[in-house]
Amino acid sequence: MTKRVAARQERAAIVGLIAGQARRLDAERSLDELAGLAAAAGAVVVLRVLQERPKPDPSTFLGGGKIVTLAASCAETGADVVIFDSELTPAQLRHIEEEVDRKIIDRTQLILDIFARRARTREGKLQVELAQLKYLLPRLVGAGAALSRLGGGIGTRGPGETKLETDRRRIRTRIHAVSGDIEQVRQRRAQARERRHKRSVPIVALVGYTNAGKTTLFNALTSGHAEASNALFVTLDPLVRHVRLPDSRELLVSDTVGFIDRLPHALVAAFRATLEEVADADLVLHVIDAAATDRDRHVRAVNAVLQDVGANDVPALEVYNKCDAITADERRRLQDQDPAVLCVSALRRDGLDELIDTIASRLALDVRRVTLAFDPDEPGDRERIARVYRHGRVLEHETRDGRISIVADVPRRLVGRLER
Repeated sequence: MTKRVAARQERAAIVGLIAGQARRLDAERSLDELAGLAAAAGAVVVLRVLQERPKPDPSTFLGGGKIVTLAASCAETGADVVIFDSELTPAQLRHIEEEVDRKIIDRTQLILDIFARRARTREGKLQVELAQLKYLLPRLVGAGAALSRLGGGIGTRGPGETKLETDRRRIRTRIHAVSGDIEQVRQRRAQARERRHKRSVPIVALVGYTNAGKTTLFNALTSGHAEASNALFVTLDPLVRHVRLPDSRELLVSDTVGFIDRLPHALVAAFRATLEEVADADLVLHVIDAAATDRDRHVRAVNAVLQDVGANDVPALEVYNKCDAITADERRRLQDQDPAVLCVSALRRDGLDELIDTIASRLALDVRRVTLAFDPDEPGDRERIARVYRHGRVLEHETRDGRISIVADVPRRLVGRLER
């Protein structure tokens, strides 16, 4: 009988920098978030280092003396990996690795690793691979065996090329191939969106900082069972569900990947096919964790990504989630700041009726009673009759002298399309 040996958790040292006008409190919160990211990647944090200096050292980021101290602390705590809370240049990565003699990764590489662990579908895996390849390309010097998984052997090396040139060529070839696959995904998504537009069903896209409770709210709105967890980046692949309200109003709700402060540009670019769902929505529901200590920073980070993907012009509605985790005084303060604020608890389903009514109002889903006349011999009129039955509640249907008269309650946003 063989005993299964559990894999040892990597021991991580996390390193932050307070540079320029940055506040210590902000740097400490950012380091707390990095600790959460390290845990999501399967590591246990054994050392925290926060250095204060006017600006990052171009060679070692922290400065020569502090790097020597870091190396000694890593040896003392048995750290296997050192994670920096900033994106390091290729030169900094190389110099720090030489000095500390440990595996060195930066914030971007850590987020890419978590995304790679979480990706489940072929599309998600392609998007993460593209981001990783784009990150790796300028950092090839000294990468060594890290490229072994990309293939190799006979036929991969051109005449007179060094290994570095060959590796670069292989990565560029792979980037081209993956980009082509993602472009096909983008086209399929565009076709699906076009079909949804033809059905005249409005789309609501949920966005928010990672772990703000978007998927729990998505499940509450759609009666769905998507995986929700108190962990970072659980949702990578977008989910779209149809919602029909009790009075026959209907909409589509889309759950998207969680955002994070300083989300790597390579990831934003790679996930553009997915994030186009947000830019094409009729309404963006910005889900905010009401209990987060640095809520304002989270809001700024989400707004920055929305700007990046061209979704900043889409009508948006801010929804404060997890309101069961804050005090009555804190809820009052939120409402004093903005009397129209929506405060909900997706977990307890508190405030959902008001949220749905607000969404319906913003999307002009509120109904109007209309009397419509149709010619059943006209293909266009037959299509409009089908649309009335699909989107409205028919109260009377009468055929007289070869004409059809329908009295129905239909969403206000569709009245113009249904009337001649």
